[in-house]
Amino acid sequence: MKTLSKSIASAILLFLVVTSFSGFSQTVKIDTSWGLSGFTKPKENPILGADSTKTFFCPVKKTQIKWQRADVFNPAAIVHDGKVFLLTRCEDNPKAHLGGRTSRIGLASSTDGIHFDYYPTPVLYPDNDEFAKYDHMGGCEDPRVVQTEEGLFVMLYTSWNYDTPRLSVATSKDLIHWQKKGPAFAKAYNGKFLNMATKSGSIVTQMKNGKQTVAKFKGKYYLYWGENLVNLAISDNLIDWYPNLDEKGNLRKVFAPRAGYFDSALTECGPPALLTDKGILLLYNGKNSDGDNADPKLPRGTYSVGQALIDAANPEMVLKRSETNILKPTLPHEQTGQYKAGTVFGEGLVYFKNKWFLYYGTADSYIGVAVSDVKL
Repeated sequence: MKTLSKSIASAILLFLVVTSFSGFSQTVKIDTSWGLSGFTKPKENPILGADSTKTFFCPVKKTQIKWQRADVFNPAAIVHDGKVFLLTRCEDNPKAHLGGRTSRIGLASSTDGIHFDYYPTPVLYPDNDEFAKYDHMGGCEDPRVVQTEEGLFVMLYTSWNYDTPRLSVATSKDLIHWQKKGPAFAKAYNGKFLNMATKSGSIVTQMKNGKQTVAKFKGKYYLYWGENLVNLAISDNLIDWYPNLDEKGNLRKVFAPRAGYFDSALTECGPPALLTDKGILLLYNGKNSDGDNADPKLPRGTYSVGQALIDAANPEMVLKRSETNILKPTLPHEQTGQYKAGTVFGEGLVYFKNKWFLYYGTADSYIGVAVSDVKL
């Protein structure tokens, strides 16, 4: 892996002055040499949103659906054939309550990482298939996507049946035609986690010859996942995943929310993790608490993006964790919308044209992008 440029390495420590409730100030050292920083939001934001002109014949409802009419948000991202492709969560009915719509996953492409053109119909959606019991009719939500060195695309997404969200897997050779594989944990421990709420899967990747592909080390594939806590799972085939358990058979958490920080309520995995020469870099979405343990520097309930560095030799050991977020809601459409507390929710991270592009959902309503030229 490439090391940080001298200009970045020379600026290892940033100093911020934080004012507490008591009125005193303290200097907090923030080491950014191990991760990503310096994200800026282009003026084109938001880059994608709802579109009531696109229609699709739903095989389950057996009628034409305006599949992007309500909101478009929470994108996966990948570079392929010299373009950035986004897999986006698209909701159909603006009159339905939060969590009560049907989500379908759309596909958009861009030559510059900012201006996107949509494929006309969704590429993953509820269908009359063996997986209808998992995604009918909440749909397919919040994708993350990776590619193997052999060229196979693997998508992790949430199947939502209005009862239990399940982390599920699909594969494709062209990003358009997807084959559902079912819940990621269906075979693990005799189905112990099949009916447990699971979501937000971040497979570990690596940069190899300028291309981001799935990393395999110690003979295994690794997946960080979870919403309330960050957990680890391992696989031999990228389809069937086995969560790490302790001696009592309970999930072994990698890290959890912290009182008084931007992630005081939830720590939810973001884009595919990245193996660097420093360790495994995991960007994650932190939700600020609604209670007294909230970060006073953020509105309560706010979602923002943080990062953690994990030991590649021991993928459950956190080496470093950001003291503050690296991206937060600042623009009007990020601070109001379907989720009114304010949200930047990162799910797609790609290296494109010598820059990092972080794609995120804004308040469950739009898609935004932030760009950094930090070298990892």
